[in-house]
Amino acid sequence: MTSPTLAAAGADPIRAYLDQGLRNYWYPVAPSWQVGNAPIGLTRLGDQIVLWRDKDGSVHALEDRCPHRGARLSLGWNLGDRVACWYHGIEVDGGGTVKSVPAVSACPLEGSKCVKSYPVQEHAGAIFLWFGDDAHQEPAPLVLPEELVDDAYSHFLCMSNWKCNYQYAIDNVMDPMHGAYLHATSHSMADGDKQADMRVRKTESGLVFEKIGQRDVNFDWVELGETGCLWMRLAIPYKKKFGPGGNFGIIGFAVPVDENNCQVYFWRTRKVSGWQRDAWRFMYRNRLEGLHWAVLEQDRYVLESMAPHARDHEFLYQHDVGMTRVRRMLRQRAQQHFSDLDAWRAGQAGDAEHSHA
Repeated sequence: MTSPTLAAAGADPIRAYLDQGLRNYWYPVAPSWQVGNAPIGLTRLGDQIVLWRDKDGSVHALEDRCPHRGARLSLGWNLGDRVACWYHGIEVDGGGTVKSVPAVSACPLEGSKCVKSYPVQEHAGAIFLWFGDDAHQEPAPLVLPEELVDDAYSHFLCMSNWKCNYQYAIDNVMDPMHGAYLHATSHSMADGDKQADMRVRKTESGLVFEKIGQRDVNFDWVELGETGCLWMRLAIPYKKKFGPGGNFGIIGFAVPVDENNCQVYFWRTRKVSGWQRDAWRFMYRNRLEGLHWAVLEQDRYVLESMAPHARDHEFLYQHDVGMTRVRRMLRQRAQQHFSDLDAWRAGQAGDAEHSHA
């Protein structure tokens, strides 16, 4: 699916589109270590994609489909700047152009751009792709939070596969109050009030949802940013015995796979340098990483165990204001994408009519 369409939608096309994955953003699709020389296939936002690295280490991304018979290119060979289909040897370069059809001479496929390609960037140990629809094929600038690009910060990437729609993962992070309950026995969220008033504040790139009157005690606030990608930021207070660097930061992304599955990417960050950076990284690997996985597993277990169609049977209250604001924002973005596509299609039709006149 390259564009939202009414045909695939049913009663609520906007909802169907959102369930598949909101386009016109950059998304992390794989940790860097996962993509080596051999092509790999994956599904994101319902698209089947093949990734591989060329001889210089740059990543290429294409629709995982040979234009000849539709075999998976991810089953084929890495030829550096191109990938070859296992079925008949068709060679397709990183831009989606067929470079060679070795089984026949003078094949009209050669030189044709037949396969969709994806803009690629690699940052902070992850591979990001631009998922633009037909009206937004040129990627927006990818502006990541400073924790992922500033050398003053040290970070570790944690990625997990969750059997739930990505919107549940966003809802979970946009709900600071659950920390005092779901994670109450964890090493970092055992303190603080179990009752709070909440408020939303606008920022230059999105919003902050926070508890009033409690800070640096528990999971007390979360920020959502929209900067060519959709990211979430939060901070968990740490006692000194857990290493230098002040509060423990998290930068999160919820990545759609399909309607029923997603990937979550959480960079765990601290602002440390010199020997303190070395001490924290050692402590994280040896003492903290397992504790953090235990907390993440609590989130996964609850979300994967939600009642069927849980979002259709909710009774929300004041603690859910931040979550509902984000839901409304995502729906507005989806509606705008539909409007942009209608305008783009009208323009295409007008150009075609003019060319035949």
